[in-house]
Amino acid sequence: MKEKLQELAGLLEGDFFTDDTMRILYATDASAYREMPLAVAIPKTTADIKKLIQFAHQNNTSVIPRTAGTSLAGQVVGNGIIVDVSKNFTNIIELNKEEHWVRVQPGVIRDELNMFLKPHGLFFGPETSTANRAMIGGMVGNNSCGSNSVVYRSTREHLLEVKAILSDGTEAEFKTLSNDDFHAKCELNTLEGKIYNNIRGILSNYDNQQEIRKQFPKKSVERRNTGYAIDLLLEKSPFVAGMPDFNFCDLIAGSEGTLAFLTEIKLNVVPLPPKETGLLCVHFNSIDESLRANLIALKYKPSASELIDHYILECTKDNIEQNKNRFFVQGDPGAILVVEFVKNTREEITAICSQVEADMRAAGLGYHFPLLFGNDTKKIWTLRKAGLGLLGNLPGDEKAVPVIEDTAVDVEDLPAYIREFNEILVKYDLHAVHYAHAGSGEIHLRPIINLKTEEGNHLFKTIAQEIATLVKKYDGSLSGEHGDGRLRGEFIEQMVGPKNYQLLKQVKNTWDPQHIFNPNKIVDTPPMNSMLRYTPGQQTPKFNTIFRYHNQDVLQHAEQCNGSGDCRKTQLSGGSMCPSFMATRNEKDTTRARANILREFLTNSTKVNRFNHKEIYEVMDLCLSCKACKSECPSNVDVAKLKAEFLQQYYDTNGVPFRSKLIANFTKSAQLGALVPGQYNFAMTNKPISNLIKKLSGFAVKRSMPLMYTTTLQNWQRKRRNTSSGDGGRTVYLFCDEFTNYNDTSIGIKAILLLEKLGYNVIIPAHLESGRTWLSKGLIRKAKTIVNKNIAALKDMITEDTPLIGIEPSAILTFRDEYIDLANDDLLEAAKKLSKNVFIIDEFIAAEIKRGHISADQFTTDEKQILLHGHCQQKSLSSVAYTADILSLPKNYTVQTIPSGCCGMAGSFGYEKEHYDLSMQIGELVLFPAVRNKKAEVIVAAPGTSCRHQIKDGTQVHAKHPVEILYEALV
Repeated sequence: MKEKLQELAGLLEGDFFTDDTMRILYATDASAYREMPLAVAIPKTTADIKKLIQFAHQNNTSVIPRTAGTSLAGQVVGNGIIVDVSKNFTNIIELNKEEHWVRVQPGVIRDELNMFLKPHGLFFGPETSTANRAMIGGMVGNNSCGSNSVVYRSTREHLLEVKAILSDGTEAEFKTLSNDDFHAKCELNTLEGKIYNNIRGILSNYDNQQEIRKQFPKKSVERRNTGYAIDLLLEKSPFVAGMPDFNFCDLIAGSEGTLAFLTEIKLNVVPLPPKETGLLCVHFNSIDESLRANLIALKYKPSASELIDHYILECTKDNIEQNKNRFFVQGDPGAILVVEFVKNTREEITAICSQVEADMRAAGLGYHFPLLFGNDTKKIWTLRKAGLGLLGNLPGDEKAVPVIEDTAVDVEDLPAYIREFNEILVKYDLHAVHYAHAGSGEIHLRPIINLKTEEGNHLFKTIAQEIATLVKKYDGSLSGEHGDGRLRGEFIEQMVGPKNYQLLKQVKNTWDPQHIFNPNKIVDTPPMNSMLRYTPGQQTPKFNTIFRYHNQDVLQHAEQCNGSGDCRKTQLSGGSMCPSFMATRNEKDTTRARANILREFLTNSTKVNRFNHKEIYEVMDLCLSCKACKSECPSNVDVAKLKAEFLQQYYDTNGVPFRSKLIANFTKSAQLGALVPGQYNFAMTNKPISNLIKKLSGFAVKRSMPLMYTTTLQNWQRKRRNTSSGDGGRTVYLFCDEFTNYNDTSIGIKAILLLEKLGYNVIIPAHLESGRTWLSKGLIRKAKTIVNKNIAALKDMITEDTPLIGIEPSAILTFRDEYIDLANDDLLEAAKKLSKNVFIIDEFIAAEIKRGHISADQFTTDEKQILLHGHCQQKSLSSVAYTADILSLPKNYTVQTIPSGCCGMAGSFGYEKEHYDLSMQIGELVLFPAVRNKKAEVIVAAPGTSCRHQIKDGTQVHAKHPVEILYEALV
């Protein structure tokens, strides 16, 4: 087979991989399943897809269509060839504004489709919590919907036509057909003809009709993804007179890529909703209360009614990003029901919500009824949508597992159903997380189970069986939107009856006689508790790590990644995670991939040093250590931390590369350069000499190098120790980081002069370098030594009254982050206390403004416009808002924040010769175009030294640190 795969690779225009690394990365999705594929294909053309199908035909294997890989039921996990269309099949082909339809390729992202449609006054209605990376092909495959399904229903209702490749390699187009056209199709002597003739035979049979109507979910359950949707086809012409015309798209939606390979998709789009949105966020003492109140809310026809339970709310407390979105939460509610109304005016919404509140209070339901508008609504939906990923935050081996999370019943049955559901869990001493779509009869319920144990594996299946029986009792659907896959396929026969199950198998066998397309999903699935990520009873060793992993070990931290794929969003959706993926669009360059590769080898390696694998090194290589994942990943997977830990462990066996030593020892090199700054700067700017140094050091020749100031900041301050003009005001300590001390000295000088002018006494205490360069290259044992010496030196000096302020975000923020993870046990509490009194200078000034200690009267009234780019670690561990606030203090200064992620430099990353091109590619995503397009008089501000350097190299524009701008604005 190996030779045949190599031959196939040569026939394709796209990429084709058979190496272990890529197969590992595609062995999982967002489900509990793991199975190594035969190969991974990234096709470029429809011809590539046809060749892959032909190969599968000839070699008794399969093709598994995949887009974003966020499936929760194992739909895109299998042992065939994974065919990833997310990179190259991303075109919006055609829009018809008059007829309200759009034609797209399957790799178009749902939210980005709506960005395209918005200027035309249109949008695609069905929404998923993964909408900023979920792709239309996957949404069709799963028949996806989301919080707004009470209005826009599911993808199926908007699917008009598809172009597809059938299992014999022929192309077909499926769309609405008249009765005559339908019967004509049945007479074709082709695979397409057999498909039409088969469904006509099935649905024309009276006994089949009776059995289908008896056994499939009742019609009031609109979320219905149980098996193939032959029940919906039955209610079409020609089988029922007067009903809508036949369209196989009803069957294709929800078929999970098991019947055909889609290449083009035509969708119905609808007018944009009214402009005003209000969210009534009703607080309850219990889940049961919220579900009874949900029935009251639905009488007022909301556009969404979503549940968030107390487990989700607890998880948000420990998530940096989502904790900011808890502003509306009062106390510790047992549940919150988020009821959305969309109208033309806020007054209309307020009036409706007053009635809803009155009705609920009359029924004794709810105790707090905040009504939110504007940007606050986005924060609430962000918090709700983060629910899936937040469930990965549990620190140990017990996880909230996707097993019974997708059941749907009639909304009137929901309170009783959930009560019985929880009674079953109590029987097994389990409890579940409850969240999501109360308005449409579907609550995502996840029991907390340890799948690494034999007992947990057995319980996984037992609970699934019990709940399947309960769903059948209520004539509900075992899958409402997440699909059957291999998770629920085992129970479909129970859900629809043995006779109907045979009809579903007949459909599969007619469309795909050799089971080439995504086999063992929906029908003929293996036991649902087999092929899981974790082998029951698996044993892993204890890891002797340098970093502290709070209440877990390094493997468990990697395992927090549940595959939800938040790291696959693009720059169009905002945020910083993940810059390398945004530039390359390769799965290998996602945060998820890095967690997956580490989990795989730490779990299964047979080496003494389980970190000693080149495969991990290759996947970790393009991590910029920007720290975006620490805050933006809902599961809080800190891949920068994992990368640093991995590098130290890997170097322990393989040695430390020269360039890594050179970068880590930046402070020592800078100390030498500072002795002869003129000669150093000449060497760095003289092209022949500079290029030779760069080549010898492994740096990119195209990259400019940072220069030395004529003195160091410490020397400058030491010489003027008795000339401070702080007027006896509050004392603050300035952390003199290694970058400000040697390179950005002028910024440090202006920072001190600014603070003194504003009435503060500035002291530079005795301390070592920050340790940032050592951390960035994974030399964390040395960093640990520096960390503990700095904690010991500063712990008794730094208090709430005498804080420590830093100019360079990447240096000062180590006190809030890595210092806590590297502190010796006897210094841990001191490190935590210290972290609470350490601030970026932007934060400190913003707080002093708020306290009234600094005012606009101290600054010019001239007009200035400022374009602000925030530092990655500032975004992750603090906020760019502080910088925007201080730059807005002068009365006529206006600030616009660039919606950029990482600048691409990321410390030494952008200097390294093999990373330079990617570094500049990342800069070109948002940052560089924004800077180039500014007016000449607009000032560019950037707190980070690497960011300013990148902006200069990429745009030839000199960016200023915010303190420079404020210093120059003093009167």
